[in-house]
Amino acid sequence: MAPDNLKIIGTAHVSEKSVEEVRNTILESKPDVVAVELDAARYQNLLNEKNGVQTDKEIKIREILKGNNLTMFLVSGFLSYFQKKIGEEVGVKPGSEMLAAAEAAQEAGARVALIDRDIQITLKRALNHMTFWEKAKFVYSIIASFFTDDEAIEDIESIKEGDALEEVMGYFQEMSPHAYEVLVKERDAYMARMLLDLDGDVVAVVGAGHKEGIREKMEHPEEIPPLHQLLELKKQKITVTNVILFALPASFIIIFAAALINGINIQGGLLYFVLLTGGLAFLGSLLAGSKIPSAITAFLVAPITSIHPLLAAGWFAGIVEAKLRGVSMDDLSDLSKTESLRDLWNNNLFRILLVVVGANIGCSIGTFLSIPNVLLPLINQLMGL
Repeated sequence: MAPDNLKIIGTAHVSEKSVEEVRNTILESKPDVVAVELDAARYQNLLNEKNGVQTDKEIKIREILKGNNLTMFLVSGFLSYFQKKIGEEVGVKPGSEMLAAAEAAQEAGARVALIDRDIQITLKRALNHMTFWEKAKFVYSIIASFFTDDEAIEDIESIKEGDALEEVMGYFQEMSPHAYEVLVKERDAYMARMLLDLDGDVVAVVGAGHKEGIREKMEHPEEIPPLHQLLELKKQKITVTNVILFALPASFIIIFAAALINGINIQGGLLYFVLLTGGLAFLGSLLAGSKIPSAITAFLVAPITSIHPLLAAGWFAGIVEAKLRGVSMDDLSDLSKTESLRDLWNNNLFRILLVVVGANIGCSIGTFLSIPNVLLPLINQLMGL
């Protein structure tokens, strides 16, 4: 597609003016194709919401707690939360301009092209690229946001202006350069490639933060990576954190086994280990607001999960808590309506996630306290000290 046949509209995703601009531009220009910054799943979700189609409201908590799924769920959930909060302030639902583009395309007889990368692939790639400290900063920023006032949304249209937009993007890049590369730069490249493959006159509707990046990529198509490379989910590299997560449990098992083989009494050490890991997981779960059965579950599984690098006490406590409280997609939707810490505390999903974190923190503290109080004494006995 020649650049002359393309018009890119940079929108604020929750702006009424953006909705009007999108609709008017498409109906006036009557393009062959209307390209929108959506993937198939998000487009279907927007259509379902508009048409009142009820989707499965059950949250599969077991699936959320597996591996990186919890982190990805939190990231996507809180991104939606912030966007919904802004949308409520200005009276426009997030994604309204994309739906307006699709509807105007139908009226103008144009084809709708979904040019964004699958959101699940984008989030997984972002998490795989983020360092431990970047993830920590992101979590901190989420927590801090609940203690600050929403002062930066008085004029939502201002974020489409160059200086304000650069400031926002610059802050995001500073907080997490690796996530910025995936969430912004990679998607610029992906959408640019998708646009280059379209024929005829095209109107593209994208977020204001992607407009210039897409244009730059289209001017230098030789710099755009192949699509299969942008869709690839590489296995995570071995990091220092991963080594510690595997080495620490292995050392406990090896030292306990060595002590047993050498006839050293390990009953006292084992009991202390169980009390430290299980007791602190129990306490962490309770402090996070769990019900008693969930805290007991954390106590029972913590000694086992603390020496298993792929399991976590909080996962099991969270599953029990979810069964006891009952959690659905309504709880996720209600996050956008919270206006105080009390509202958050009363949200079942938020409480379950707190229990997961609380139990895991307690278990981790217990494990590290076991090093000087259990592991080192056994090592001294093995060495005859």
